[in-house]
Amino acid sequence: MQALITLIIKAFFMNFISINTDILTNYWEYISTVLRDYSPRLFSAALLFLIGWWTIKFIKKIIVGIMTKREMEPTLSKFLADILIWTLKILLFVTVISRLGVENSSFVAIIGAAGLAIGLSLQGSLSNFAGGVLIIMFKPFKVGDFIEAQGVSGTVKQIQIFVTQLATVDNQTIFVPNGSLSNGTIINYSFATTRRADLTIGISYGSDIKKAKEIALNVMMAHPMVLKDPAPMVLVRELADSSINLAVRPWAKIEDFFVMRSDILEQIKTSFDTNGIEIPFPQRDVHIKS
Repeated sequence: MQALITLIIKAFFMNFISINTDILTNYWEYISTVLRDYSPRLFSAALLFLIGWWTIKFIKKIIVGIMTKREMEPTLSKFLADILIWTLKILLFVTVISRLGVENSSFVAIIGAAGLAIGLSLQGSLSNFAGGVLIIMFKPFKVGDFIEAQGVSGTVKQIQIFVTQLATVDNQTIFVPNGSLSNGTIINYSFATTRRADLTIGISYGSDIKKAKEIALNVMMAHPMVLKDPAPMVLVRELADSSINLAVRPWAKIEDFFVMRSDILEQIKTSFDTNGIEIPFPQRDVHIKS
């Protein structure tokens, strides 16, 4: 009996080993077939990946060097370089996958859908980014310029990717979105090296116009910050309801402009008072009847 049981067990194990050996043989033949058929694709895909990765690094180095030589804004140059490098990496990934035999149409559809969703959700931010790129490329103003745009004015402190930082004359900080800034009207008071002050000063109808013009012109010619070229001018601007308005137009350097403007107004007022030239002001006569 014991011999029979031993014989049955031995037969079972021999059959089990035989079956597993057949399975392992089939698996090995399948793996060998796959490796034989796909080894050229795997090799070419790996080689393509290595060459593509090295090429992307080389392109990045060249682009960064070009942007540095052209003295582009560091923040913008890094951002543009990163966008280009990531785009090339995505293209390399799709190319390697397609080389392995995987259909790349699905990947292209996924990337397109993702790009559309991101573009719609970041529509305002992308507009500001595009505006920042345009500002940095065409340079309607630079850091340190005094500008007026979008109803605000101030000195440009920093040009960022999405916003431009302004400092007002009373030391307030204003952040203007680059999208609206690039699409609107910009007045750059620092673009030229000189600036003209357009002052309007009224005198009474009873005052001597010629004498008033001479006094205003002498005040400007004597001021050290007023430029002699272009020469200052005094013109009759209009005959208003209660005054004769003179256009007083002195020129000065940008850095001297505000001080010069204030001095000219003050000194003309003082000189007019000294020489009997009346500057009219609104007044009303009230007559009381008994």
